[in-house]
Amino acid sequence: MQLWEGIRLAMIQLRTEKLKSFFSLLGVIIGVMFLIVVVSIVEGMDRYIREDLADEIFGVNTVTLRRTPEGEVNSSEEVRRRWTRRPRLTYEDADAIREKLSLPARVLVESDAGAEVVGDNGRVVSRVRITGASQEIFEVRNLEVVRGRPFTAQEADRGVPVIVLGHQTAETIFEAADPLGRSVRVRGFPYRVVGVLEERGSLFGQSLDNLAIAPARSPIQAILNPHGVVDHVIVQTLDPAHILEAKDEMEGIMRVRRRLRPSEESDFAVETVDETLSFWDRISRILFLALPGLVAISLVVGGIVIMNIMLVSVMERTREIGVRKAVGARRRDIMTQVIIESATLSTLGAALGVLVGISLTALVRAASPLPAAVDATWIMLGMGLGVTVGVVAGVYPASRASRMNPVDALRFE
Repeated sequence: MQLWEGIRLAMIQLRTEKLKSFFSLLGVIIGVMFLIVVVSIVEGMDRYIREDLADEIFGVNTVTLRRTPEGEVNSSEEVRRRWTRRPRLTYEDADAIREKLSLPARVLVESDAGAEVVGDNGRVVSRVRITGASQEIFEVRNLEVVRGRPFTAQEADRGVPVIVLGHQTAETIFEAADPLGRSVRVRGFPYRVVGVLEERGSLFGQSLDNLAIAPARSPIQAILNPHGVVDHVIVQTLDPAHILEAKDEMEGIMRVRRRLRPSEESDFAVETVDETLSFWDRISRILFLALPGLVAISLVVGGIVIMNIMLVSVMERTREIGVRKAVGARRRDIMTQVIIESATLSTLGAALGVLVGISLTALVRAASPLPAAVDATWIMLGMGLGVTVGVVAGVYPASRASRMNPVDALRFE
């Protein structure tokens, strides 16, 4: 009965003093809202990066050989200068890995650059991502050709000037016309269109469909790298359990090719997807470490405001408390009632914070590609924080009310 009485009095206070009650709950609302929104966005971004970004940019079950590490953002200027002196990767490196790797795997050679693509009708598409690759790119990158065909391994080995266009590039140049068999020019050199990729959308606002893929040994290599040089070599293991083993073998093959002693540092980088995304691990760890402090600040401010409101409420009801004590209410009864009122106010603030947080998260999900979603665990945690703040904030006003002398309280005007 005492529980419902405390809740009823808290509701009366909310109804009669709406503005004061709103401002008293504002700190709790902001704290819980911040918790829900930030955690949902960070977790959604984590899922987006590890699933969509990893699949689209790196491929599944892949190990990448590069000249320099990809995810290093804190290296010194001296280290970066040393990296620039490293030897470039070559087709011969890829051939050696393909020949000596003992695990069943696909070996992809790939280089990228940006350029204009001009159709045989004179239409131009700018800022196209030009990729020179071996035939394995379509399987490693999971690229599906919906019109025409991918170029073959024989065409890739012979360097035949054929090209596969992204959906956006093909649509912009040829519109409704059939692009297959037509010609496009990249830096003045003609390529025959043999396929068009399926539409893939965008990633972080950047289109994945404005691209063109040609065999790495075709004339496209002239705009990508010096003759015989490639940007990176990607190995995709057929069994996910062999990724680390493939990485070790690639390192061994390259160290032997570069004639490096055991004590010498490798002058190349071999990284798995998880290692490449290590920069995101550091960022998300910092966000999750900072989050409790930011939420705590809002909740502490909210708790202090609620405590002050409850002190005012106790003072305004001094005569009522005196009457209760005069008719036999115990100190524990007075304390319990005030704490229940405080906890009810704070819990309502937490509920409003959860609702606002869910709404903002839904807005982020609708307006961006992030799969942000509110986990029930964080909703329960937000509500639990609201109850805790209310109970803690109500202890001092409740103690003060319970210590009132009934005679003095009855005489209070």
